Amino acid sequence: MKRLIENQLMFGGLLTIDEPHLIDRYNKALKGFGLKPVDLTSFQIDMTGFSPEVAMELEDDDYLDPKGVNRRFIILSPDQASLPVVHTQFSNTEELMIDFFEKNAREIFAITIKDVLFGEIEDSILEVKTIDDLLAIEQVEFKLSTASDLLAQSARLRVLMERLVKDPEAWRDNDMLNQMVELAKVTGDIRTNQLLPREVVFRHNAFWTAHFGGVYIFNDRNKLTVIADPETRGFRRSRPWEVAYLDINNQAQVYRFLLESGRIDPPRGSWIEKTGLLQQRARMLVINMMSNEDPSFDPEGVSNAQLDTWVKRNSDFVENDGALLLLQFAVKQARNWSNIDMAQVRPHHRFLISRANPEHDDWWLTNRLISEYLPFDFMTLFVFNKQGFYKSYEKWPDPYREFVVNELRSDYMKDKAGLRARLYA
Repeated sequence: MKRLIENQLMFGGLLTIDEPHLIDRYNKALKGFGLKPVDLTSFQIDMTGFSPEVAMELEDDDYLDPKGVNRRFIILSPDQASLPVVHTQFSNTEELMIDFFEKNAREIFAITIKDVLFGEIEDSILEVKTIDDLLAIEQVEFKLSTASDLLAQSARLRVLMERLVKDPEAWRDNDMLNQMVELAKVTGDIRTNQLLPREVVFRHNAFWTAHFGGVYIFNDRNKLTVIADPETRGFRRSRPWEVAYLDINNQAQVYRFLLESGRIDPPRGSWIEKTGLLQQRARMLVINMMSNEDPSFDPEGVSNAQLDTWVKRNSDFVENDGALLLLQFAVKQARNWSNIDMAQVRPHHRFLISRANPEHDDWWLTNRLISEYLPFDFMTLFVFNKQGFYKSYEKWPDPYREFVVNELRSDYMKDKAGLRARLYA
């Protein structure tokens, strides 16, 4: 993993915290969670305030995510809004945090000038024991605190201000007026600088969770669909009258669901020709095959001629596997995509020539699910499924790891949004 960290493919793009007053505020937030403060002069944080260095100091990677629910957060700066989320049990943690930052931008800016904002993204459950617990999460509420009790003092000042406006005799209450002055010294002018975030409740829609080895939950007009391993506790038993259950290992069923719900883009010339996604997958597939055959093989700088030579030399294996031939056929038929009969394609190959529908709200989550079935496609895996990428990375031979890192660094890290737009949207 050291190579990933050095190339900012793991814990990359974080915000450095090295100013004493910010470190002090962070430690006050840790104390607010009942955790011990850290003796660090510099560390990095993600959008939620998670820090790899703090996690190492506390010897607890889940110090902001106990039991994998009711995620904690620490906000030191509004700049965190543009950071990634690098450690989470739920795929939509980043989405919820972005919504919170966007809906309460002015308030967060005002609070973080004076204090640290911290709290929990509170679910309706305390622990995940079965799928039923996951299904119970319909919305979340941001429970907020500040180190200096800034929010409570702001609320108190607002109450006194309303009394001052509505009660003609309030002007005679010197004790109240003095109290307002003291509160205003802490909060500032709350008439122009709002300190109480206005929107703290958000819907918990489609998501993936790391619980039970990975569970996908999709929401369609009051119909829930769970995609998971059948061994997961509660599978087909939790609310079966309103929840459809799909075995994640049954690729035919999963593909049919994604297609019928409009979440997947089957092979069409309109995107195959424009994106080059299938050509890229074909190249990654062959290189992965070569590496599996010979773990000492170094893919760096491998030419198309070398790839073609290997394919010809291993034609029997390639034909029996069928994946490369299907990709090549789909590319050739791009302009006549109606010639591709998906019913004739092996179920475990259908995802090869498909992508998530970029017009669907669940586009990101669907691409993540697709990556589960295409472990050789390290680009899709890294972009949409970091947890799956890191798990696969640990199993790869070292020359292949080096190749993948270099490919990601040159193709993705230089222009993340551009690559996503070109290949997937």
